Amino acid sequence: MKDAVHYSDKNDKKKIILYKPILFFLVIINFAIFTNVYALVPNEILVIANSNVSGSTDLAKYYMKKRGIPDDNLLVLNVTKKEQCGRFEYEKKVSTPVQKYLKSKNQIKCLVTMFGMPLKIASLKLTRDEKKEKSNLYKIKKEIKIKLLKSKSDDEKKKIEKKLATVNNKIKTFNFQYNKGAALDSELTLVKQHNYSLAMWIPNPYFAGFHRKKLQFKQSDVIMVSRLDAPVYSDVKRIIDDSLYAETNGLKGKAYFDARWPNPGEKDIKDYAYYDRSIHLAAEKIKKSNLMPVKKDESSDLFQLGQCPDAALYCGWYKLANYVDAFTWQKGAVGYHIASAECTTLKNKRSRVWCKKMLEKGIAATIGPVGEPYVQAFPVPDLFFDLLSKGKLTLVECYFFSTPFISWKMVLIGDPLYNPFITMVK
Repeated sequence: MKDAVHYSDKNDKKKIILYKPILFFLVIINFAIFTNVYALVPNEILVIANSNVSGSTDLAKYYMKKRGIPDDNLLVLNVTKKEQCGRFEYEKKVSTPVQKYLKSKNQIKCLVTMFGMPLKIASLKLTRDEKKEKSNLYKIKKEIKIKLLKSKSDDEKKKIEKKLATVNNKIKTFNFQYNKGAALDSELTLVKQHNYSLAMWIPNPYFAGFHRKKLQFKQSDVIMVSRLDAPVYSDVKRIIDDSLYAETNGLKGKAYFDARWPNPGEKDIKDYAYYDRSIHLAAEKIKKSNLMPVKKDESSDLFQLGQCPDAALYCGWYKLANYVDAFTWQKGAVGYHIASAECTTLKNKRSRVWCKKMLEKGIAATIGPVGEPYVQAFPVPDLFFDLLSKGKLTLVECYFFSTPFISWKMVLIGDPLYNPFITMVK
């Protein structure tokens, strides 16, 4: 997984450091800032199904009946069966009909994409000039590396290495600029908007770490999105039923948090270390909540086969696209694995990405990227689990308040209305 200390705002190109505003809001969570979307209700949800996939509309109707969502809050689209669609198809067959629907239903705050809807949008192909620019950069890099091999003195080598670092930065900037693929759900957050860049990410105005920051979009410009999806029809039905069961009876079991290093304490850290500390903090906050027993590991090894019975909550890292079968999942379990490729597919039978395998094994809600997200695009673990444990916000609200970026790679899978601790917290 790649990391980056800064992101570039797509409009003004100003450099903004991500970590310091997050650190403040992890120390003090002021629930007053969440009142704008507090208590999402059924009639504020639009459910989106795909007429080309058997079971998609049936599952949508099943979910709507279970949650009391009005019948006319269903939009059935005619879109590809494949997990990936092109940008043109997304705009013509997904975003345009959703925009049209929202004009007549302005109370909608959340979209639910159902089993059968595409998972991701392909990046736009490079133009001839862009291909030429990219080719030239790699050609220059190759020439510099040849010169480096032929260098004879240390001074000459240092000068060439400096040139190589410069061209590598140019290549990285180019790849950032032309990375226009996205999770379909994350792109749908801006379905009401028409004028924004497709390159890289956009700061999420719901994110607690950006509270009071002047951003491109306000919360009212953005619509929350969650997905009810899984490898097969029966898994989706189980997710719906298990979420309702756990919400009624309380989410029971154990919480597992898998860090890679010991907690660094209050040091000023960033990148991987920042998220590792956040996993430590998440474990501490769930332990203080007294909702369930907590097991935390801080070694470089992951939890292994059979080490996590009765798992209700989980967050850990880093095993790329290779699920470790350590867990027996409780009804309504919520968790995610921080790694670069864990939601690239839900349908490939041979894939062992974590989102797919966790859903097959019995989890009810999970989060993952459809492509390289960079580490700071993940929901901040202690913020997400702390909000969830309070029993005040729904799953989709907890996700949006803890996730830094939209129009990007991340996907939330689960019932957006799910509140696993609503009956357990006073």
